[in-house]
Amino acid sequence: MSTRELALPVELPTGAASVPVTVRDADAGAWAMVALAHGAGSGREHPFLVGLAEALAPLGISTARFDFPYRAACRRLPGPAAHAVAAWAAVVTWARGEGVPLWAAGKSYGGRMASMAAAEGAIEPAGLVYLGYPLHPPGRPDRARVAHLTAVAQPQLFLSGTNDPFVQPVAQLEAAVASCRDAVLTWVDGAGHSFEVKGRRRAADEVGAGLAPLVAAFLRERR
Repeated sequence: MSTRELALPVELPTGAASVPVTVRDADAGAWAMVALAHGAGSGREHPFLVGLAEALAPLGISTARFDFPYRAACRRLPGPAAHAVAAWAAVVTWARGEGVPLWAAGKSYGGRMASMAAAEGAIEPAGLVYLGYPLHPPGRPDRARVAHLTAVAQPQLFLSGTNDPFVQPVAQLEAAVASCRDAVLTWVDGAGHSFEVKGRRRAADEVGAGLAPLVAAFLRERR
């Protein structure tokens, strides 16, 4: 197992900062890299992301798990969206030197920030993967975060649980995905926002690992 720890410099509106990154190299012959961003309440070491990264490695996909600046500064709440976009830009710029196509992926908040960065043109990954896109706050379908998605030019994969309170009613997410230029929606039956399934106890790393085949299949299709 090959793992690297990096600290990438990033310029924020408030000054210089750094983005800590954990790179898990593919076991052999990497043909793609996936940058993995965490959700709002966790960090790059969350077992869900670690499990996904470990499961992608034998499939020929390297990963770069990173912390947003607020997390690196030991703050609990996300900072301005501009800070997250700058972090994404720093990671994608670094990844160009790895020599394989780079895909931007994120759990919940991390994926939404990737979509905003791509919509603004701050990053140009090969495509994007959303692990539980937070379409709206639970119980507030009137506050859908969809306006920018049509501006994303790259292929997009939305992985979402049918019991996720952030995408109820599910028809709203289906309509949002249909409005995108090039997007696919894959439902995980019975899963919630963290892809947990009621009545089925699984560790978070196992849950993350279970999504690896779906992610890898989409990347292969769009190579």
